Amino acid sequence: MTTSVRRVPGWFLAVLFIGVPLLELIVIVKVGQTIGVGWTILLLIADSVFGAWLLKREGRRALAALGTAFSSGRMPAREIADGMLILVGGVLMLTPGFLSDILGFLCILPFTRPIARGALTRFVAARLVAMPAGPLTGGPAFGGNERRPRPEGHGDVVQGEVVDD
Repeated sequence: MTTSVRRVPGWFLAVLFIGVPLLELIVIVKVGQTIGVGWTILLLIADSVFGAWLLKREGRRALAALGTAFSSGRMPAREIADGMLILVGGVLMLTPGFLSDILGFLCILPFTRPIARGALTRFVAARLVAMPAGPLTGGPAFGGNERRPRPEGHGDVVQGEVVDD
């Protein structure tokens, strides 16, 4: 069985680790030139404080929703996605800069999170690999009619049926 590993292109890593911080710095400097250095620093501190409060509030809500889903016996897919987005948004809020804060707010705010959840769902669905039918995926053990591959040269295989008495 062959597995393929998707490699991250080098240009993407360069943009991520050099371009994004450079863009953040440019935006901070432009805001500082427009409203002043003191107001810019105050604005960065204020949006960090507001982000921490929002992260705490939405994190508690997501945890409560996860507990409710578990206690009702249903699969908490939406709640897990929301928790992941809140976590990513929190990391972005910890990163200094206005652009990362805006993206973090989009992941954390309850009225913009469904948009981010849809993007996350499409991203994950595009990377899922189809599993071949087998005992855990609907193969013969679950009533499927696929024949299991037999080991070659690894001893005798005896065909038979299981009969309950």
